[in-house]
Amino acid sequence: MPRRKLLIRDLTLRDGQQSLFATRMTQEQVDRVLPYFKDAGFYAMEVWGGAVPDSIMRYLSENPWERLEKIKAAIGDVSLLTALSRGRNLFGYNPYPDEVIEGFNRNAVRSGIGIMRIFDALNDLDNMRSTIKFVKENGGMADCAISYTVDPKFSTRQKFQSWVHFKTLPHDIFTVEYFVEKAKELEKMGADMISIKDMAGLITPTTTGELIRRLKEEVSVPIDFHTHCTPGFGLASVLMAIVSGVDIVDTSIWNFAGGPAAPAFELIQYFADRMGLDTGVNRDAVAKINRELKTIREELAQFDTCPKIPLEFDFTKDKLSREINRQFTKAIYMAKHCKEDELLEACREIESYFQFPEPDETVRKAEIPGGMYTNMLAQLKQLRLDQLFPRVLELVPLVRIKSGCPPLVTPTSQIVGVQAVNCVIDENKGQPFFTTKSIQYVNLVKGIYGKTPIPIDPDFREQLTGVREETAYDTRNYKKQENTIFEDYGDMKLAQNEKEELLLELFPTVARDFLTKCVEERYTENIYLIEEEKRRKRDEARAAYERLTPEEKFKRIEKGLYNFPWLSYPEEDLGRS
Repeated sequence: MPRRKLLIRDLTLRDGQQSLFATRMTQEQVDRVLPYFKDAGFYAMEVWGGAVPDSIMRYLSENPWERLEKIKAAIGDVSLLTALSRGRNLFGYNPYPDEVIEGFNRNAVRSGIGIMRIFDALNDLDNMRSTIKFVKENGGMADCAISYTVDPKFSTRQKFQSWVHFKTLPHDIFTVEYFVEKAKELEKMGADMISIKDMAGLITPTTTGELIRRLKEEVSVPIDFHTHCTPGFGLASVLMAIVSGVDIVDTSIWNFAGGPAAPAFELIQYFADRMGLDTGVNRDAVAKINRELKTIREELAQFDTCPKIPLEFDFTKDKLSREINRQFTKAIYMAKHCKEDELLEACREIESYFQFPEPDETVRKAEIPGGMYTNMLAQLKQLRLDQLFPRVLELVPLVRIKSGCPPLVTPTSQIVGVQAVNCVIDENKGQPFFTTKSIQYVNLVKGIYGKTPIPIDPDFREQLTGVREETAYDTRNYKKQENTIFEDYGDMKLAQNEKEELLLELFPTVARDFLTKCVEERYTENIYLIEEEKRRKRDEARAAYERLTPEEKFKRIEKGLYNFPWLSYPEEDLGRS
């Protein structure tokens, strides 16, 4: 009887390096591991989208399209390449018109993307509709992701004072039922697979089990589970997803795993072996990738957000201790019997043994993404107001509820976080909340980014934005970025083709700087090539002249056939008759 398949989506080259090293892997570093990835045979590899296009232009002066195409050339059809896209918003805040969305997805698929993971920060499915359509029309698979989040957590004092802001505090918003209904709607919209995307790592094993079981019962397309290890649930929740029948899980390879990143593939492979599951992954190739990743991690040390490197361990040959073997067995048993505390305890023992980072208790307690937490703190430190951070954490739930309770996922997590800091600054100055407000928060409340999970109070919307009714972004007002012509560089255009035009549309400031450098390099290269061609022709003419007899040279000079200043004619030649 064939073993049950457990498919693995490897995140190392996108989410892994983004979570740990601010997306600073160079093309040269990527190239070093690609031959081993081809041998590894993962079901899918996430290699593009997210912060990759922006970061490699901004910090590495590399072309995002070239990176994708080089990876595709190296991997071929062994693994499906996947990218992350924010639906109608693609990589920005405001929605784009259909022609930009179609152009981006068409070029992404043609350049190598087999699966486009599509999400919306508000879980507004209308914002995903056009991307699903264009991905499928161009031959790609639409992986529709639901952004996982939890309800705001209020203190006793906030609940008592809630009458100041609300009649009653909303609750039971992000239930299992909420996510299941979203999945069913996405399947009707044409999703080829559904992903639970838990970028903050907040989903507990118990909720994971309940959600995956419901999805497997009520949705017919494959289910993928994606989470992070920041608050300490990651490994246990992935195991619970596997026990509950999930089709695909997302992992990173050992040296790019744990902490803010996803759980390590190698740990999941140990669980799969004990449960008789077939991942289809070549372990020897993974071990080779991991050895190279250790070197690359050392090279990226200045960007490492989690300098605690896991224990050096080769899972193809190194033996586990009896105690750790027992913890693997215990974890599986506890997952199958839905005993969350014991499951978490066993997984924590495993991660501690292999020296993966400890859970971030502050993030776990605050129930907000780690990036949001650190950004708010950095914002206050810059203003020398970090002593007000506890108050900011207290206001996050209120700011979130006032704006329709958006999921805390990029970019809404940052929008809510910045506004919570602004509210504390207002309070510190003796001003009313929302005196200081970011344009992004105003746009969120106005409706520019889409429909929020719960309705926004019209009075609050009018107070903040000047309009009572939800106002969607009108793409008819969209203005295409100017494609500058450089007269000093031979009338060369800033963007030379559709792919470069798309970079300019999606990343106006960063792409303009990057493409300007490209224009300068192309012009310099063209001048060099022109000069090289001139030199080649002069050399050919010189060689032809030197092959002539003196009489032939003189006759040609007389006829004006040679008029090159570099030619020197011996006096005896010129004196011949």
